[in-house]
Amino acid sequence: MPADLPPIDKAKFVAAKRAVAFIEGGMRVGLGTGSTAAWMVRCLGERVRNEGLKITGVPTSSRTAALAREEGIEVVTLDQARWLDLTIDGTDEFDADLNLIKGGGGALLQEKIVATASDQMIVIADAAKEVAHLGAFPLPIEVIGFGWQTSKALVEEMLVSLDVLGREITLRMNGDRPYITDEGNHILDLHLGRIGNARQLALALNQVPGVVENGLFIDICDRVIIGHGDGQVETRDINTGAVERERIEFAETDNLFTDLGE
Repeated sequence: MPADLPPIDKAKFVAAKRAVAFIEGGMRVGLGTGSTAAWMVRCLGERVRNEGLKITGVPTSSRTAALAREEGIEVVTLDQARWLDLTIDGTDEFDADLNLIKGGGGALLQEKIVATASDQMIVIADAAKEVAHLGAFPLPIEVIGFGWQTSKALVEEMLVSLDVLGREITLRMNGDRPYITDEGNHILDLHLGRIGNARQLALALNQVPGVVENGLFIDICDRVIIGHGDGQVETRDINTGAVERERIEFAETDNLFTDLGE
């Protein structure tokens, strides 16, 4: 691990390193999407190469699938795997109940399907992702392209009656064109500031015509692993209430992320 790596990246690395220790031979593992999850895929690839670990990975995006194959991880579809032992993914925000906002990387639909098809979900994050109330990070919702402006207007109308601080909605762009997900849909980002009742909002959003899925992950995450720039790692288990703390040392050989451009 390069000594000059920014603390935020060191935090992501140690969280990823700790998370892949939960993976055992023969497991079917959901592989998340995003910069933190990419570190996890690289750590898992290291175990596959160095330990001969035999696992099957189900990626949540085309980007993750390509990275997993580069790392020598066997990749199959969710339909082929049918059910998973474990999913490891990052998050944009999490609260004390391990409810999440996800979708900053644009893969919330596949991420939620894979996570809910798993016996367990482990989330890896740096400490800055923990919040008292969800909503500071814009909440993504995936909508079909047909009539997306109508869907947007219906969501705006619905938000008036809900406990949120703001109601601005923007279409996610990729340069001068709308961002397109792996499923061919658009993403609307809801700038809510604070979400008073995340469960109620998640249920309401999915009733709006044109909304495919929302980025609120409620009662899905089992563990969160929080990394810090000094190598400290905290693991919280929502089911048992257990909290474990340890320190992961940076080895000179831990340089597998120097070319990670996310």
